[in-house]
Amino acid sequence: MKKTALALLFFLGLFSVSLAQTDTSKSSFVTPPRPVTDLTAFDSNNDHGHSITLNWTPSADDGAGAKSVISYRIMRATSAGGPFEEVGLAPAGSITFKNSSSIDPASTGFIPDHTDYYYRVDATTMDTTVISSSDIAGPVQSSGQWFNKGLYPVFWAVIIFTILTVLFVFVAKKGRDLYVRPLAGIEAVDDAIGRATEMGRPILYVMGLGTASDIATIASFTILSRVAKRVAEYQTDLIVPCYDPIVMAVAQEVVKSSYMDANRPNDYNEDDVFFITQAQFAYVGAVNGIMLRELPATNIYMGKFFAESLMMAETGVVSGSIQIAGTDEIAQIPFFVVACDYTLIGEELFAASAYLGREPLLLGSLKAQDIAKAAILVLALIGIILINFGVGQDIQWMNGFRELFKVTD
Repeated sequence: MKKTALALLFFLGLFSVSLAQTDTSKSSFVTPPRPVTDLTAFDSNNDHGHSITLNWTPSADDGAGAKSVISYRIMRATSAGGPFEEVGLAPAGSITFKNSSSIDPASTGFIPDHTDYYYRVDATTMDTTVISSSDIAGPVQSSGQWFNKGLYPVFWAVIIFTILTVLFVFVAKKGRDLYVRPLAGIEAVDDAIGRATEMGRPILYVMGLGTASDIATIASFTILSRVAKRVAEYQTDLIVPCYDPIVMAVAQEVVKSSYMDANRPNDYNEDDVFFITQAQFAYVGAVNGIMLRELPATNIYMGKFFAESLMMAETGVVSGSIQIAGTDEIAQIPFFVVACDYTLIGEELFAASAYLGREPLLLGSLKAQDIAKAAILVLALIGIILINFGVGQDIQWMNGFRELFKVTD
């Protein structure tokens, strides 16, 4: 009996030693990583508010062995005593995190401005139950700023451009002739009208599929005014088929005013400007039919165009017309380029309205734009040389000049 009791005590002792070793091993495995240090929380700079930025020094166990930190949990509370909730996750190696939200109070995770918040950062290992928490940072509040200080170059560029625009508008109103870069497509308009007059064939003016509120259509009205005035002076027929009834009404008034400016109001025929349909390809079919029946000497496409651009331009080639096109739809420009004699690319359409209309406001702004573009090209060239060739790296003012070309959110 004594031998049995001694054997039982011996096995109990071995089991206790085994448990102790297991506990020691487990204890060493679950030792938490060292926490992040130097945690600071502050209102994010140069934003609309509703955003708080955190900076910290990574845990000493970031990427170190079995206790390696794999991520940092960003915890937030409305009081130093909690409760804390997770609002974000940053990968190992991170030293900053921006806790932000939209300005909509109904959005998920909305951060109201001028409200105290407290933050801590938890370093997490592969075993997500093993964490170490940093000291608590706070209270901190978010607020919006009136001006993004990173956009000072843009601010001064706007000021300079505004001054240039006002100056050139004033000069244009004084009657001085401002030089504007010539556009081949616009220079060709008068020749094309003269050709139509000599041949005794009409001019077809297509304004595209835009509405009266589209910028391209508004620019087209100005060009139509100039074309209609020349047509009235040369007593040539003008055909203006319209896709939109409101555009038709405006175009009729534009053409009528142009005939009056040319002192030929009795020659105006309101049926020259007419509505067809608002079905895209039915409209294209009708315009193509006009081209093949009337055989206009000149086709002018100015406005907003879509998939119908190539169909009309190709039909114009078949009818033997001189074709001048302009649109701000980048995807349609290649079709006009290959099928038309002259093409106004992108913003040249808007420049054409100023070039033809000679309105002081339009002409002044166009002149200011040309100077601003030239200045941007020169500055960009200088910036490329300074940055890529390392010119003047030891000169302080050149380093400041480089900052002008830094991309800012």
